[in-house]
Formats: sequence, C-alpha cells, structure tokens
Amino acid sequence: MTIITKKEFIYTIRKGDTLTSIAKRFGSSGDAIAQANHLMPPVTDPNLIFPGNVLVVPSLSVSGKASYVVKSGDTVSGIALRFSTFTDLVSGINNLTNPNLIIPDQQLLVPVFIYEIKLGDTLSAISSRFGIPLSRIIKANQGRPGFQKDLIWPKFHLIIPLPTSKNIVVWTPLPGTKIASGQRVKGQARAFEAALNHELRDANGVIVSNEGFITADAGAPVYGNFSSTLPFDRKPTSTTGELHVFTRSAKDGSIQDLVKIKVLFK
Repeated sequence: MTIITKKEFIYTIRKGDTLTSIAKRFGSSGDAIAQANHLMPPVTDPNLIFPGNVLVVPSLSVSGKASYVVKSGDTVSGIALRFSTFTDLVSGINNLTNPNLIIPDQQLLVPVFIYEIKLGDTLSAISSRFGIPLSRIIKANQGRPGFQKDLIWPKFHLIIPLPTSKNIVVWTPLPGTKIASGQRVKGQARAFEAALNHELRDANGVIVSNEGFITADAGAPVYGNFSSTLPFDRKPTSTTGELHVFTRSAKDGSIQDLVKIKVLFK
C-alpha cells in the first residue's frame, strides 16, 4: 500500500497549458504528471491534455497535504461537495475570512489523501481497505482523463476523501494505515472550549484505547490544531478497528461531530 506523502496539487487545465508549464509551476516534471494521471496509451497520446481536465500534480521534493487549485467559477461549497466534506470545514482549515471570496489560482487545503494504485487493485477493494464509500472516491476523481470506474492503472494517483464531520478533520493516522500503542493523532477541529475526545475500538467492539481527552490550540469559532497519543489499554482482538474522534455536548454529554477512521493493528 502506497500512500503519497509528498505534497500534491489538484489542478484544472486551462487553455495554453502544457505539461512542461504545469510542471514548472508546481515543482514537478512532465513525466511525473503523465504517470500520476496515466496520460499515455490507451487513454490518450503522450502529453496530450485538454482544458477542463483535472490533473493530480505531484511535487517532487516538498512533503505535505494535498491542495486544490481554484479555477474560475469555483465556490467553496462546490469544492467541499466534490470532496464529500463541508463548506465550513474547508473555509475553517484555510482561514478564509470570507468564504464567498476565492480567486483563481488560490490554493486551498482539502481533506483528501493520495493513493498510488498498484497492480491488482480494484476501486471496490480500495474503498473497503480505507473504509471510504466508493461513490465518494468516484466523485473526487471526476474529470480526470486517466480515471475510469471500471479500469484503473498501476501508478495512477487516486484522490481519496478523508472522513470528516462539519467540525473535525483527522490528518493522522490516515485511513487504512497500521497503528500501534503510542500512535499520534493529529488534526484540526472547531470545538467548544477547544475540547475533543478520542477512543479506539477493534472490529469486535473491544475498546483498545479508553476515551481520552484532547485540547486544541484554539477553540470555536476557530479550527484549532490538535495532537494526542493513543495508548493501548487492551490488546486488539482483531486485525482491524476504528479510531473515533468526537466532541461531547456541554448540555447532556452526548457524542457530537463523530469522525470514524478505519485502522489496522500491527
């Protein structure tokens, strides 16, 4: 399983673009872009691109999260819809003072990760492995010339939306990754008094890590950064489980903004 940790850009081709010009702009290479998007037979002639097509552009040197490059006509709500998340969250994690004012070429952090397809993969198997609905994966990759629902190519860089709530995104661990006791949990959240909780269960419902508390570095209405550690209080009884990150109601203690992330146990 290859999850890409280098920063990648989700870019919509404009008239006059070439792979060379796009590569120069984002610190990539024409060959890397062609491979990540399968711009080669039988999909297309080498290096042949068209305005309106969506490309994943891999950075060759910089690590980081994926960014969406705003095109003319985009709205924050439309971008959020594409990646199966919320307008508030996209606005908040990008510190947009006016979510109705975004401009072409602006780079917005989006709650996705990039997976490099390997030989033998299928979209349904990828969906199951990461615990992400297939419909969300298809929606996130729409408009990409090398993407087809029934045929995927090794080394193609697939956009996979992260599970989020309106107020919480978890950046670490990513879905489908192997974790052990002491795993770091990192993300961003808009939470009352900056207070969050996390808990880890295995597939049999056994609580592997008891409910713990996290304090973000800023409280609502800001999306603060949070970081915590997951101790294993019990040994997992299965090979898979779910990390739950959530808030509790100040009124009755009920769980709110629950985000579930599928994980594997080492």
